[in-house]
Parts: sequence; C-alpha cells; structure tokens
Amino acid sequence: MTGPELRRIRAFVAAFARRQAARTVELPGGFAVLDDAYAHSHGNNHVVVDGGMDPEALPALADKALGHLAHRAVTVLDDATGTACAGPMVRAGYSHSAEVVMLHTGPVPDGGPAEEVDLGAFREPLARRWRGFLPEAGEEVVRQLVDRREVRHRGADVVRFIGARTPEGDVASWADLYMDRASGTAQVEDLITAEAHLGHGYADAVLSTALRQAVDAGCATRFLVADADDWPRHWYGRRGFTVVGRFHSFGRG
Repeated sequence: MTGPELRRIRAFVAAFARRQAARTVELPGGFAVLDDAYAHSHGNNHVVVDGGMDPEALPALADKALGHLAHRAVTVLDDATGTACAGPMVRAGYSHSAEVVMLHTGPVPDGGPAEEVDLGAFREPLARRWRGFLPEAGEEVVRQLVDRREVRHRGADVVRFIGARTPEGDVASWADLYMDRASGTAQVEDLITAEAHLGHGYADAVLSTALRQAVDAGCATRFLVADADDWPRHWYGRRGFTVVGRFHSFGRG
C-alpha cells in the first residue's frame, strides 16, 4: 500500500505547487514555482524536483531559476534523489533538512469542535506567531508570509482553513486542509496554535475536524509533512499518522 500511496502524495504535492504558482519554469527533473507578489516567501518561490536529476547540476539550476531572488529554496520529493543531492548542495552553501511524509492510518476521529474560517479570523495571531518564529524579519516579510495563505486557494480543488475557537470566540489554533476528490487525496498543512493557547487541546480539535472532513469528502489518502527532527512528528504519530517517506529541503540566503 505504501508505494502507491507515496506516489499519489508526491503527485499531489507537485500539482499543488504548480497550481498555486503565479508562473512556473520547467527544469530538467523538475520545475520552479514563482510569485513576485510574495518574493520573501520561500514556499511561493522555490524549485521542486519531482523526477530524475543530476545532483551535481542542481545548484546551478537553482541559481538560474531563482537568481532574481535573495534566497534559494529547493524541495526534492524523492528520498533517494534528495540524499544524492545533499553533498553537492551543501558544498554549494545550502542547508539541508529532511521532512517525513506521514500517512493517516489510525482510526478516523468523529470530528472536533473546530470549523472552517477565513484568513481574517486568524490573521493577527498568525502574524504574531511569525514574528516569534522570525524575530529579525521586517513587517513586509511578515505581511507576505501571512497574506500568501490566500493564494493557496489556487492549489487544489478544495482548500479550507480550519480553526478552533476559544470560549471568547478567538481562533486559537488553525490549519489548512487541501483536498482533491478525484484522486481521493487530502493534506493537512501548517497546523499552528497561538502561543497563549498552547496545551489546551485546540490543535487536537483542528486536526480531528480536518480528518473528519477529508473522510466525508471521500479522501482515503490523508497525509501531512513534518520536520524529521522535531517533536510534532511524534505528536502526529500518537494521533494515527505513520511515516511512509521523506522529502528533502535545501535553503540558502
């Protein structure tokens, strides 16, 4: 089961990146996605490797595609290819990290006390979190990292923001849910809780609601991507997610 599921997930991630982009540039073994409106966002301006690639050629390809930007960012969707690219990319001055692809294989929750919300409902807590994650970033960078969420609606047939509210009505935790009903694939992305509300079960409510909505939409393949070396992967593991593969990310600047 893992082989077909992982191939479906890679195809979904590549298709989402293409659809979300303002423009794309085809490259040997992959493509670049670009959006001048969010030039500070690595997630909107990066190279995606989804095919065969000469590892030694990747640094030059990234420079050619992203040369007008202050940063370089590359995502490799195949584990073996990403491992092979690590040496040349690190020698070229890139950092290297791995993300685990986690498939939901556990029981499907009944749902949680969360709901679909719009970006305005969590814009301010999201901006505060970005200021905490990137304390040296200027306000224009933070603005782009918040506003870029709106263009995610281009990435899949169904894109929802799921939020859990406090008794006072504030959105305490939120995540994206992307769904492609044709392939039966759903991704939960960017699950974040406002710092003041950590440890109160709001993230559980968001995740449970997203999973239930995915199942109700007919999505048998439900996945997320988590940092291979950080604690959230273990939190997801306790909630029915199993590691089925790895992506590789390279960054500079």
